[in-house]
Amino acid sequence: AELRERAMAAVKQPVDLVALSLDERVFVKCRGDRELRGTLHAFDQHLNMILGDVEETIREEVDGKTTERKREKEMLFVRGDVVILISPPVATQ
Repeated sequence: AELRERAMAAVKQPVDLVALSLDERVFVKCRGDRELRGTLHAFDQHLNMILGDVEETIREEVDGKTTERKREKEMLFVRGDVVILISPPVATQ
């Protein structure tokens, strides 16, 4: 509870919550039905991000059937305009 209170005191703008997640595992939902889980190494005001040890999940619908594939990348640059949601590490455990 004390950690949460300190974190909330440090959050003045939405981007501050992202800053608290630096060097932590995060969940990123992207356009195109893609999801990423990885370590947040860097980001900017546009939410461009550098993620490490990334697991990407891609869902595709073909002929009414949904398929899911996963792939892993050591390092990934994510362009901010594809980001729908970033979940801090507490919610991904």
